[in-house]
Amino acid sequence: MALSREDVLACLKQIKAPSGVDLVEAGLVRALTVEDDKVRFVMEVDSPDPFKAAKEEAESKLTGLGATAVSIVMTAHSKQPAPPPDLKPNRASEPTGPEKIAGIDRIIAVASGKGGVGKSTVASNLACALAAEGRRVGILDADVYGPSQPRMLGVSGRPQSPDGKIILPLRNYGVTMMSIGLMTNEDQAVVWRGPMLMGALQQMLNQVQWGALDVLIVDLPPGTGDVQMTLAQKAHLDGAVIVSTPQDVALLDARKGIDMFNQMGTPVIGMIENMSTHICSNCGHEEHVFGHGGVKAEAEKLSVPLLAEIPLHLDIRVAADGGAPIVVSKPNSVQAKAFRDVAKALIADNKA
Repeated sequence: MALSREDVLACLKQIKAPSGVDLVEAGLVRALTVEDDKVRFVMEVDSPDPFKAAKEEAESKLTGLGATAVSIVMTAHSKQPAPPPDLKPNRASEPTGPEKIAGIDRIIAVASGKGGVGKSTVASNLACALAAEGRRVGILDADVYGPSQPRMLGVSGRPQSPDGKIILPLRNYGVTMMSIGLMTNEDQAVVWRGPMLMGALQQMLNQVQWGALDVLIVDLPPGTGDVQMTLAQKAHLDGAVIVSTPQDVALLDARKGIDMFNQMGTPVIGMIENMSTHICSNCGHEEHVFGHGGVKAEAEKLSVPLLAEIPLHLDIRVAADGGAPIVVSKPNSVQAKAFRDVAKALIADNKA
């Protein structure tokens, strides 16, 4: 039986840190990944020496649990860690126009006119699908008021900033990820006005150590506000993917999103119809809960490609909530194939 993330966490809860609290409760387990019975995580400690026994015990218990390989990296930080990066705007260093981000070949924005259409789910699955196709992928969660990528990609812990300027992103499923959600508590609201938003976005673009990427996926907030305009004005966007349900109300707002990108000079790569159809798991009846074909008709009207019709399926929602997108958790499913097909099409068209 394959190891699950829950199995590993339960095992690690049996191991005590020198303080007497278990490793998980003490918050020492970071960037945990469980793939093909291979377990990897980081232990963030002040000094590695007192934790050597706990590390060895963890390796032994996880091997006994069935792990075929265990990799535990201990990172030692000084007693007075460097302060978190200042996300306030620095007017003096702002570029004057759209610029390429060092090391990143392409930037693709995933956008929607309104919330609740599954934009973030599409973004996380698309990123993982591109990574599965061998692309070097990053994802920037720019949905500042509702950051969900940490949960969807199973990433926790605060990014480090050794010098208070460069931010080290986290990584899972082959995707390098940065989100404002990693800088705040999960239930803490981000109450920022436009200048703070713009400053934070620019610093997450330019001060994160992204490394060499073939493509950076930017998960935008819904609508046509400050974040979208700042991204288009300050970074060289190679294209935008618009996500919508087939519902008429959603399409009204999707048109506004497309019009915004047209005004900003950003090419629209295509549209994705999410929650396209629902098939009952009990009787097999197919039902178009939000209507059907609306996005396809809109794409034809606007002369942009229809990239995919993603079904409304329980497995996609469960996978996202569980921290392993459907492309990762059930890569051979029909639902995962829809996202993989989009990734392959973008690669074939030299878009990603």
